Amino acid sequence: MSEIKAYGAEVVGASLKEIAIKRRDVLAKDVKIKIIYCGICHSDIHFVNNDWGMSVYPVIPGHEIIGKVVEVGKEVTKFKKDDWVGVGCLVDSCRTCASCKDHLEQYCENGFVGTYGGTDKYLGGPTFGGYSEMIVVDEDFVLSIPENLDIKAVAPLLCAGITTYSPLMHWKVKKGDKVGVIGLGGLGHMGIKFAHALGAHVVMITTSPEKAQDAKKLGADEVLISKDEKAMEAQMGTFDFLLNTVPVRHDINPYLMLLKRDATMVMVGAIEPIDPVHSGLLVLGRKTVAGSLIGGIKETQEMLDFCGKHNIVSDVEMINMQDVNQAYKRVQSSDVKYRFVIEMDSLRQS
Repeated sequence: MSEIKAYGAEVVGASLKEIAIKRRDVLAKDVKIKIIYCGICHSDIHFVNNDWGMSVYPVIPGHEIIGKVVEVGKEVTKFKKDDWVGVGCLVDSCRTCASCKDHLEQYCENGFVGTYGGTDKYLGGPTFGGYSEMIVVDEDFVLSIPENLDIKAVAPLLCAGITTYSPLMHWKVKKGDKVGVIGLGGLGHMGIKFAHALGAHVVMITTSPEKAQDAKKLGADEVLISKDEKAMEAQMGTFDFLLNTVPVRHDINPYLMLLKRDATMVMVGAIEPIDPVHSGLLVLGRKTVAGSLIGGIKETQEMLDFCGKHNIVSDVEMINMQDVNQAYKRVQSSDVKYRFVIEMDSLRQS
């Protein structure tokens, strides 16, 4: 084992501070990664605050990890020293259930192991995430990064990217489809970029008129203000697909009226109760409300390769590790365009 620097919360709701943690020695199938960049996800804040009632402390957040390989185990075949690699939300799963065999480790029927907050089968206690100097991960859960991409802006693709890419793929969004992306934040800005790259007619749906200019720069063809009743009524029954990225409880009924017959709205933002749904809006158009959780390792690699082909990365603001608590406050007040990424050398130099 080795002891390294990390940043985390020792008790529920605490400010993050430097904490010493241990990483396992490199096993035969392991890849040891020096973490260079790590994105900040709203889920990090939820875990620090135990909003979902599942946190184990200390919490070391971070599941949007980009780094360089510094050592590989003797049986590793996919990676070598100095490769740029990524680690997303998963570091293990049972690998034997039907979901795992279908490359859907995020739906592992025996419970996937999260990059942080999971159960560390080697050291005991919780797994620790990317707000740290380095990490050791089984090669099957390590991802290759296309060389042409801006490496620091790749980090959020490993959560925000795959969270929006996966439902677009599963529901087979294609060229010419009319796609609405609801909410312009860390997830929404990636949803616009992916839907645009797929050739869809992309409509940014937002409560905030001031976001219209940014939405069009990101690739939206038009902007629909959801508070404008006349504008919403004019687009009723015209959407092939809706990607709902709103991260909090809200009323989805107005959006259901936008869907065509047999169309789907997928929830990827709010992991909590939503306001009551009027079933008549579903019944009268055979419409569907569905959910989607990140993506498996195979699909995440496909997403990264798609990004390499289309030169897609996240819009990021770089910060030092020591500024993470202020960054959390800004995330909660939606004051970032559109993801924070931590420069991890700032932790090493502290």
